[in-house]
Amino acid sequence: MIAKQIKGKDFYGLIVYHDKKVKTGKAYVLDSNIEIGKPVDMTKEFNMVRQLRPNLGKAVYHVSLNLPPGDQLSDKDFSSLADDYLNGMGFEDNQYLIYMHTDQEHQHLHIIANRVMFSGDVVSDSGDYKRSQKLVRELERKYRLTVLSDNSFREKAALTQNEIAKALRTGDIPVKNLLQERVKVALKSANNVKEFIDKLKRVGVTPKFNISKSTDRVMGISFKYKDIIYKGSTLGRKFSWNNILKQIDYEQSRDSTIIFKTNSAEQGIKEDLKNINRKPWKNNKKSEYTRSKTQGNLGKSGQIERIPQKVESQKIKPSENRSENYSVKLKIDSQSGIWKDANKVLRSYTSQGTPFENEQLADIDRKKRKKKGRRL
Repeated sequence: MIAKQIKGKDFYGLIVYHDKKVKTGKAYVLDSNIEIGKPVDMTKEFNMVRQLRPNLGKAVYHVSLNLPPGDQLSDKDFSSLADDYLNGMGFEDNQYLIYMHTDQEHQHLHIIANRVMFSGDVVSDSGDYKRSQKLVRELERKYRLTVLSDNSFREKAALTQNEIAKALRTGDIPVKNLLQERVKVALKSANNVKEFIDKLKRVGVTPKFNISKSTDRVMGISFKYKDIIYKGSTLGRKFSWNNILKQIDYEQSRDSTIIFKTNSAEQGIKEDLKNINRKPWKNNKKSEYTRSKTQGNLGKSGQIERIPQKVESQKIKPSENRSENYSVKLKIDSQSGIWKDANKVLRSYTSQGTPFENEQLADIDRKKRKKKGRRL
């Protein structure tokens, strides 16, 4: 027998769904301790008790009990089995409504129960997946049903051909198998998300949670081992986030902090690696000048003091080519931003230049005058 548990917030939508099944002849009410009537009236009766704990978000407990194909129970026996299941899960003093469905080949029923007891206490959901699995095995033996192993559905994804080939080539255990085993052990021994994360980290596995930007809800999970990452769903059905939620206790408001810290720590490692891989400053005059100009030095007062930069003038020998020295002077001065001084230097050497050089400088002056004329 397979039990599937879901916790929700709304009784009405769930009751309406099953009521439609009843009206179409695909289901019928097997047992109940509330008055059967319209969905609105049944919802009101559930909510009257629910109001004893107004701050409880998920007060709806919904579970389906599915018999293996070939197994059959009478309505009386199946109703008794459902009652044993509710008592075993702690619903001894709670409202409940049981529907038998007839739209599938295998026999199965659905239980809607109020997590708020008539006394106002709340049925704990801590470790409810493990408790349910243990209880189902006991009920299978009690009602002489086919005893299914916990691995009755495929939990683990098989290795691909490439993964097998790599394992044969390297002689190492495939990372997928290693992750499957370590995550499985962590799930069995953890009761909540914090314990689950801690147990994974102890064996070198880092979880990564996929969080929705709009709702901040966890939408998926991945597992990292030695820089190799697998999505939970690729490891197997049991390792998807939706199925993990059935095995450990999780509350978004309570666990959001630890999940955020886990993701932030992983992101911080990536940022540190990026900083390490960045190229250092090149050891040259230009970079030293730029660094000192933009950063400055920290003085005694604790404020940044700018270091004045000096541009050394270059003496031009008569035997040297003056046009080359002009370009050097312009380049040096343009880096320091002193264009005015560079022009003065050019004008100071105009009378000593060659006819060709004087003609070039004259062209530059004409262009400047034209620009000034346009501005005016």
